[in-house]
Amino acid sequence: MNFELNNKIAIVAAASQGLGKASALALAREGATLVMCARRQTELTVAAEEIRRAAKTTVIPLVADVSKPEDIERIVAETKHRFGTVHILVNNAGGPPVGDILSLTDDDWQKGHDLTLMSMVRFTRAVLPMMIQQQWGRIITITSIAAKQPINELMLSSAIRPGILGLTKVLANQYAKDNITVNTICPGNILTRRQEELAASRAAARSISMEQYLKETAGAIPAGRLGRPEEIGDVVAFLASEQASYINGVNVLADGSAAKGIH
Repeated sequence: MNFELNNKIAIVAAASQGLGKASALALAREGATLVMCARRQTELTVAAEEIRRAAKTTVIPLVADVSKPEDIERIVAETKHRFGTVHILVNNAGGPPVGDILSLTDDDWQKGHDLTLMSMVRFTRAVLPMMIQQQWGRIITITSIAAKQPINELMLSSAIRPGILGLTKVLANQYAKDNITVNTICPGNILTRRQEELAASRAAARSISMEQYLKETAGAIPAGRLGRPEEIGDVVAFLASEQASYINGVNVLADGSAAKGIH
């Protein structure tokens, strides 16, 4: 399917690896001009060059920390300066620290809030005026299965990410009239570096190998396996397309049917 993203300008946050990189690649392959940001210059540069070679489109890498308001403002301003507007925004960020109510400090909670929720708020607030003016926009936020099904050891994610789902619905209600869609994707267990780090920590706590832990994890998923980052990227590309213009305010669970409830 041709998602008709030629001449569309996309910003993808936290795009040097994992789900952000997969999303950036999927959009670029559909023809979008890409601005991708991440904190680490070397990894970002390498990822941008890989995507540029694979998709043969314009890719601009900009170093930024999405937990910092001034960095978000700079990314959006630079994109507007270079290309005139933003059509597609993919909100994404690394997961907040793991911990429990007794170990997580006020500073941990504040940092988790800025990284997870406020990065989405600030990016969205910065691009919305352009999308309203052009009467076209796609805002897609990558969250986590924890937004729908709380996970005990992911306390910060389980507490903060559901708020993104509520905000997404409100924004969809308010801006659908402007031909702007606002949706979220809730990935389950996807084999990224973040997943490997969590697996290593959980395996060590149980005195088993990471391989054994991942095998058990896959066995508990009805699909029988962990997801691949590109499977999330494909959902992003679809939601960014004209074909998805009537899908709005939706939380897409991409989890191999791991979540237990009706959503």
